[in-house]
Amino acid sequence: MNLGLDIGIDLGTATVLIYVKGRGIVLREPSVVAVNSRSGKVLAVGEEAHMMLGRTPGMIEAIRPLRDGVISDFKVTEVMLREFIHRVMTGGLSRYFKPRIMVCVPSIITPVEQRAVEDACRNAGAKDVFIIQEPIAAAIGAGIDISKPCGSMIVDIGGGTADIAVISLYQPVVSHSIKVAGDRFDEAVVKFVRRRHNVLIGERTAEELKIHIGCAFPRDPEVTMDVHGRNLITGLPAMVTISSTEMLEALEEPVEQIYEAIHSVLERTPPELMADISERGIVLTGGGALLHGLEKMLSHKIGIDVVVADDAISCVAIGTGRALNILERMLQSGTD
Repeated sequence: MNLGLDIGIDLGTATVLIYVKGRGIVLREPSVVAVNSRSGKVLAVGEEAHMMLGRTPGMIEAIRPLRDGVISDFKVTEVMLREFIHRVMTGGLSRYFKPRIMVCVPSIITPVEQRAVEDACRNAGAKDVFIIQEPIAAAIGAGIDISKPCGSMIVDIGGGTADIAVISLYQPVVSHSIKVAGDRFDEAVVKFVRRRHNVLIGERTAEELKIHIGCAFPRDPEVTMDVHGRNLITGLPAMVTISSTEMLEALEEPVEQIYEAIHSVLERTPPELMADISERGIVLTGGGALLHGLEKMLSHKIGIDVVVADDAISCVAIGTGRALNILERMLQSGTD
């Protein structure tokens, strides 16, 4: 019997989510760490550090230790994980019994990076550490039964990567991962505003534009949003009004790349599983799945139903935690 906590961690490029069995999602924090570049001392982790992005003096650096779905700074990732795990391990039996931790990682992670994640969790007090691929965790969290010999297609669009997989019997039959997701959407918006309006905006402003008026399918009615930045000609502060039609144009390239990745997976899918997908549709998860009209655009181009999962942002974290309940079956299938 496991008396300690069962913890599921979605180690995302933009956000870390932690699921605790019996309590649900208990932590949702940005994947950012603020460090004093002179002393190396960690000043803030999570939301507090995220507020410092683009606003720090020279000696303070706000670091995002995961980029494009992979770990770019092992040491800072370990510090961040340790802090988050300690936050959720408070009181009760967790003081005396070490937790079992299931960590979700992008499918393109290297063995060295995987070991770094495992070591970070053990250093933070884990008894056992298990690794699960993002699409499998997303499917479980979305409530899809992947235990049967039936094809289920999942598209998880996070901050750094979009992971696409056709899953059957707990295993990905065909899968693909691309480094095009929420961060790339933001970069595309920054470039577009710079090119179209000669105004430089920050990543956080681009993210707000994406969330509030971004779209992958024409909005009806059209909406607009005022944003502030720096005029690249005068060097002075400037305000511009951006429309949803402009956002559609700005996001066209990364959205098309996601469609092409889905198309490539479908091309390699066995006919019997393709029949299942045609009948059951495609499920979108992750923060990127919330881009307005994305499911409508994909459904229009692919020709089958595409739906966004309930609580799409939390699906991976929930699935990671629930996977501990079916760990033996998953191990027998060779998934973990």
